[in-house]
Amino acid sequence: MTRLTRIEHARELMDEPGQDPELLEASLDDVAAVNRWLGGTRALLRHLPALLPPTDPATVLDVGTGSADLPRAIVRFARRKGREIHVTATGLHPATLQVARRRSADYPEIRVERADALRLPYPDGAFDVALLSMTLHHLEGEDQVRALRELHRVARRGAIVGELERSWPAWLGARILAATIWRTNPITRHDGPLSVRRAFTPAELLDLAHEADLPNARAYRHPVFRLVLVSRHR
Repeated sequence: MTRLTRIEHARELMDEPGQDPELLEASLDDVAAVNRWLGGTRALLRHLPALLPPTDPATVLDVGTGSADLPRAIVRFARRKGREIHVTATGLHPATLQVARRRSADYPEIRVERADALRLPYPDGAFDVALLSMTLHHLEGEDQVRALRELHRVARRGAIVGELERSWPAWLGARILAATIWRTNPITRHDGPLSVRRAFTPAELLDLAHEADLPNARAYRHPVFRLVLVSRHR
């Protein structure tokens, strides 16, 4: 079977302004459900502890946070471990940030802020760990490298990038979900399969990491069709 080619220069509906707020929030819930049930959150949490400082408190930046489902999972993880952690969750879309703030209202450890992944408004080494989950495939060309460099710049100990692995089985799975579970939401129905077509292979992620001069970068495969790129700074 030939490799599934990557689609470039195609915007996902979730990124467009003026989306119906209820449909957008429901689509963000679909993304969170996929992260929760198909292993995306679990994969990222597997790699995070090794990058956290040995003593409290720890600081984490989540770029392109969506509904902030990952920051909430990180805080729950830290609470179970008895660790003090502070997470800054960022995004650009005003309506999405409103959802993130509302959903995180009961999590004082989380601060939601507006920030551009290509020009993060934080000094060098401002956080222990910087995360970019399900966001890199939304960017084009050199912007992908710029985002990775910014992630590296603001992280003291390391950076983690979570992505889909582009493949025919992943795309077919997304098409099945679009025709069934996602069929009532036009945003998720459109964006789900497109996200797979815009995602990466492990080799492509490593090529981007090397172009961005990320130190000690390694790409890991996880179920289901998940990739995690880890860059350890020290």
